[in-house]
Amino acid sequence: MCNGLIGKKLGMIGMFSPEGRQIPVTVVQVGPCTVTQIKTTETDGYNALQLGFGLRKQTRVTKAVLGHFKKAGDQIFSVLKEVAVENPLDYTIGQSIGIEIFTVGDRIDVSGVSKGKGFSGVIKRHGFHGGRSTHGSQCHRIPGSIGASAWPSRVVKGKKMPGQFGNQKKTVKNLQIMDVRAEDNVLLIKGAIPGFKSAIVNIRKTNKMPGNIKAI
Repeated sequence: MCNGLIGKKLGMIGMFSPEGRQIPVTVVQVGPCTVTQIKTTETDGYNALQLGFGLRKQTRVTKAVLGHFKKAGDQIFSVLKEVAVENPLDYTIGQSIGIEIFTVGDRIDVSGVSKGKGFSGVIKRHGFHGGRSTHGSQCHRIPGSIGASAWPSRVVKGKKMPGQFGNQKKTVKNLQIMDVRAEDNVLLIKGAIPGFKSAIVNIRKTNKMPGNIKAI
């Protein structure tokens, strides 16, 4: 059974539990996704489905890509992702897979690209405390000494320094589906997920226990 789909982050809202407690949720448009290619162990070395999501103009793709999409129908997709399945022969090219594979209470893992925040210093990027703010201090937001004396006389690899912050693939695990609105192809997911508004995310069912909440 297919246990994952492609979605688009729409934003965050709040909803209330039956006990009256406010819960922050992320609104995600999920699917429908179309099977554009079936991969099997015999032909590709593994079992998976290639799914297409989101439409784009025909003039925006090459003839090779256009020929690939025409095998699945007349639609041109802007996003292609692969989802592992146990038996890919249960599906056909051109088949549509929708939000119906998810139910309220399911635990899912959501992957996406985090917000890019450009070149950042060590305080913003790594949470350094910074220097004193007293009169005469010349060490407010700088990283401080990065050397290692006469030996090894170089900066050690992995040293926390200023640099590119964000814009990395992140996975938030074991999130809970609070509501499924099939008529709008929308999931309400408890908590925050990576990415900006309209960012593309991958959603898949998890095999973790409800208590093992972890973000990487």
